[in-house]
Amino acid sequence: MHAKIPATIVTGFLGAGKTTLIRHLLQNAGGRRIALIINEFGDLGVDGGILKGCGIEGCADDDVVELSNGCICCTVADDFVPTMEALLARDTPPDHIVIETSGLALPQPLVRAFNWPGLKTRVTVDGVVTVLDGPAVAAGTFAADVAAVDAQRAADDGLDHETPLSELYADQVACADMIVVNKVDLMEDPATLVARLRGEARDGVQVVPAKMGALPADVLLGRGQSAEDDIAARHEVHHHHHHDDDDHDDHHHAHGHDAFESFVVAAPEVTDPTDFARHVAAVIRDHGILRLKGFASVAGKPMRLTIQAVGPRVDYYYDRPLGSDPRVTRLVVIGQAGLDHAAITDALQGEAVPA
Repeated sequence: MHAKIPATIVTGFLGAGKTTLIRHLLQNAGGRRIALIINEFGDLGVDGGILKGCGIEGCADDDVVELSNGCICCTVADDFVPTMEALLARDTPPDHIVIETSGLALPQPLVRAFNWPGLKTRVTVDGVVTVLDGPAVAAGTFAADVAAVDAQRAADDGLDHETPLSELYADQVACADMIVVNKVDLMEDPATLVARLRGEARDGVQVVPAKMGALPADVLLGRGQSAEDDIAARHEVHHHHHHDDDDHDDHHHAHGHDAFESFVVAAPEVTDPTDFARHVAAVIRDHGILRLKGFASVAGKPMRLTIQAVGPRVDYYYDRPLGSDPRVTRLVVIGQAGLDHAAITDALQGEAVPA
């Protein structure tokens, strides 16, 4: 059976920076074939215009699909499911699908749509990323321009739920696997908001500060959450709404890669995969690592062990014979700038040495 195609849902209020984040992702996709579904309505078409014909390698016009008949969570059957089926039916389907919701969208109904018979066996929700306007949230307003949000709410004739912004915000946060606190360069004390959100989020949700939506692709993609199988944990406060970004000025060239870093840890063979996975989870927790991935050889085993960690969850499995590959462990560690390379390396190397 073919592996399911992963899809990432990007949600958040108007002006939070969803489009900027997605554009940065496309510019740093690392060769992935990414298809985009953009939910706009009315006469705007702004986000699609930014991303179509953008000149980014791998971002062809037919890889950007706009849904303009209303908020995506209200038009799942009419627009979203047929669009997904068309993408999946391509001779060369995408490696990854990214869905930018309207800022008015409830993410939970969209996640549930992945359980439709035509989608369930072919595509999975790799993760839900909720982008927040950091300065606005810190000020308690959720969106920088509340009047613009209300105007877009009024412009959507198909919107079948009006809810206070506070409740919509709560649903977007409750559904998230990653919360991106954007525009931290405009905040005096972003750490306080990040810490508060971490305390409020459910277990396993990562809260990441960002400037201009500049997050590495390996942080955003490959999360393996299968969110459609976990919808009960993403509780809805109520039915409500909000809308899209226009945070897309020429500043997108300043990607801010120095906010994140990655490095490789080389270590000896692993003695016991289960014990090693537990230790990796502890190192991730102790050092605030966002992602960890790589390969290991296991003492006495002829197969290569693949290791993938997202936050506190560590997955591992044997994927192929080692053959002539060296019997070592190589792990890529990804996190925010300032990781303690020496301490992380010592911890991972110490656990890998056979007893």
